[in-house]
Amino acid sequence: MSISVSRFVPTEPAVAWDLLVDTTRWAEWGPSVTRVDVPDVRLREHSTGRVRSPVGVWIPFRVTDFDEGRMWSWSVGGVRATTHSVERVPGGCRVSFGVPALVAPYALVCREALRRIDHLARAATAS
Repeated sequence: MSISVSRFVPTEPAVAWDLLVDTTRWAEWGPSVTRVDVPDVRLREHSTGRVRSPVGVWIPFRVTDFDEGRMWSWSVGGVRATTHSVERVPGGCRVSFGVPALVAPYALVCREALRRIDHLARAATAS
């Protein structure tokens, strides 16, 4: 079981998707990530790496599901974590995070991430 949080973003889905899979951008929108260490900058099926938390701890991750341009999920520290998705809707896209019910309070962190993604996508579209 999971909890979903989402936000309408008035941009092309590809813009939001790029923010989700470009690991150099994660610290800009992810409140729980300060740095990322990966072999390849862009996520793809079976990507692995590690993220640094705000308290300085490095945690390994592995992409567990991947559908290019649409959705990816991961495990962090060996534990199933969030699902990230983008869906085209009239006037833009809907960006969503699925959060395992066991860590339901993390949905609040995801809401902030969605707000930041909206801001970054709007800025990218305006330039």
